[in-house]
Amino acid sequence: MLILAGLGNPGPKYEKNRHNIGFMAIDEIARRWRFGPERSKFQGIASEGVVDTPQGPQKALLLKPQTYMNESGRSIGEAMRFYKLKPENVVVFYDEIDMAPGRFRMKTGGGAAGHNGIRSTIALITADFRRARMGVGHPGEKELVHGWVLSDFHKVDQPWVDGLTRACADALPFLMLGEDERYQAEVLRLAPAPKADPRRAISAGD
Repeated sequence: MLILAGLGNPGPKYEKNRHNIGFMAIDEIARRWRFGPERSKFQGIASEGVVDTPQGPQKALLLKPQTYMNESGRSIGEAMRFYKLKPENVVVFYDEIDMAPGRFRMKTGGGAAGHNGIRSTIALITADFRRARMGVGHPGEKELVHGWVLSDFHKVDQPWVDGLTRACADALPFLMLGEDERYQAEVLRLAPAPKADPRRAISAGD
């Protein structure tokens, strides 16, 4: 079993923010694989389901922490302990400003790179979880980052946002089987994005 957690902030005020692309990915996975109804659990919104793979159905829990971004680890840690899982059974989907919009990378372990949701998760479950990093681009200056991630995607962004979240859902059987490199390759095949400088690849509207 895997816990697939998306990072974001709760409530309609934040739902279209760049910081909430992790929630968007989890919502698309739930739709694509017809997960069960959402419930309030583990200080978050959770749903259970199965993903069909070449090795048979694999169970997963989808989780959207409702603790706000900076305390995401509380929710993820509670779910992990409940199911008696290890960090390697946790995959966290989140926004990555140091990657161009639409780029995607899998990684296990490492630091937080300034991401407070990842910092919280490391503090609560150790750094050994799997990360699904979803590029949203960089505003160019450090002091602009906070406003950038807490601002909505522009209309021009929607095609690549939709494409990336769909690809994360469609390629999911590889992730469920622990084939992270193959999962990454398939997501990028389904939703190709240029390897641009994240500080220069932001939306034309900014």
